[in-house]
Amino acid sequence: MNRELLMLVDAISREKSVDRDTVFAAVEAALASATKKLYEGEVDVRVAIDRETGGYETFRRWRVVPNEAGLQLPDAEVLLFEGLEQIADVEVGDYIEEAIESLPIGRIGAQAAKQVILQKIRDAEREQLLNDFLSRGDKIFVGTVKRLDKGDLIIEAGRVEGRLKRAELIPKENLRVGDRVRAMIMEVDSTLRGPQIVLSRSSPEFMIELFRQEVPEIEQGLLEIKSCSRDLGLRAKIAVVSHDKRVDPIGTCVGVRGSRVNAVTNELAGERVDIVLWSADPAQFVIGALAPANVQSIVVDEERHAMDVVVDEENLAIAIGRGGQNVRLASDLTGWKINIMTAEESKAKQAQESDGIRKLFVEKLDVDQEVADILIAEGFASLEEIAYVPLQEMLEIQSFDEETVQELRTRAKDALLTMEIVKEEKVDEASLDLRDLDAGLTPELIAKLADGGVHTRDDLADLAVDELTDMTGVDEAQAKALIMKAREHWFNV
Repeated sequence: MNRELLMLVDAISREKSVDRDTVFAAVEAALASATKKLYEGEVDVRVAIDRETGGYETFRRWRVVPNEAGLQLPDAEVLLFEGLEQIADVEVGDYIEEAIESLPIGRIGAQAAKQVILQKIRDAEREQLLNDFLSRGDKIFVGTVKRLDKGDLIIEAGRVEGRLKRAELIPKENLRVGDRVRAMIMEVDSTLRGPQIVLSRSSPEFMIELFRQEVPEIEQGLLEIKSCSRDLGLRAKIAVVSHDKRVDPIGTCVGVRGSRVNAVTNELAGERVDIVLWSADPAQFVIGALAPANVQSIVVDEERHAMDVVVDEENLAIAIGRGGQNVRLASDLTGWKINIMTAEESKAKQAQESDGIRKLFVEKLDVDQEVADILIAEGFASLEEIAYVPLQEMLEIQSFDEETVQELRTRAKDALLTMEIVKEEKVDEASLDLRDLDAGLTPELIAKLADGGVHTRDDLADLAVDELTDMTGVDEAQAKALIMKAREHWFNV
């Protein structure tokens, strides 16, 4: 039998053009798998075949795990203190083995053994093909639609396959078996059964890579695409910057008579692309991103990472775009929340904000409306600014003498201290389960929740996302995460 085993290994090795060690490993796996079936539970078995004689030994083994971890797989693990009783220098992660009776290869059946062996060899071949493909460094997968699998497309490039999920297709795109397809390689997941290359045609990275292929100046480092946003199949925006003053970034990406941008558009089912000049100045970047709308003015709110963009009535519809498309793409491209408004709406909002600041100054600083208006006119919008801006800046206010400035700064600091004490008291009043939620709730957030009447985990869990964002100022993603965390105990009863 040992000689026959060696002959079988040699025959398969020649037939499949794989090395003998790969075939031996497949045979060992087949024998180990068959041996495991003789035991109850999730046992771990290792088979070692002598490459020269064909003889083999079988071992049952246990992996050494930390004492505090406990046994997750009692049939295949042993705690460290127990392992040390058997082997003095054993360490966590080592294996303790015990020789057991080897299963004759005839017992598992020639056909079953052959199937396991061939499957292992197919896996090895596929892994080799995949590694050879990935070594080329391609970012775009070019292949042919081979078949449909549960709504996904299996794309074949030579002997390598990729999976293009339906959700990663461009809407209304109708690809059929035999069609030539290009898609972005998003990841390689070795845990997947079947094609392990995950593809996408809907990702912004795909558009960026298409431009990289069409515009040599990008590969040469003369141009750089900073960001991209897409409304799939309809419209997209890319932000480009030139690292060479002699190179026009927009004209270079457009190409002669639009040849380069049209090549990308044709690949993406007619998706029209706006090419925007990137700027390190966020306001200037937003102005360019909102093109073709003309912007009158911009108010930047660094704290909220938002901008109020003022346009005239004629440009309002253009700036917003059909169904909000233009402003949405511009917001995604720049990373800023953009609020489009007319001059009248802007004045009304500024007046409302000024009223709130005026009320704050009058109440907390104990001053009259005239003093509050002077502070607002000089650009002060918070108690922190009055308390902590450099003294010289406040002394430059012609309406105030030094004594008045010092008094205002003292009152501002006292008011901030009082407000902080009140905030801490509100946090202390919040129920223990809300403070112990372990969901990133800062004292400031808890204080805002308390202001809104939210004192318990259930109070937070009952909120809608928009209610929480309005109450605390957190973004939508964080609001969703907080609410879901608060609801966890509902499902863990």
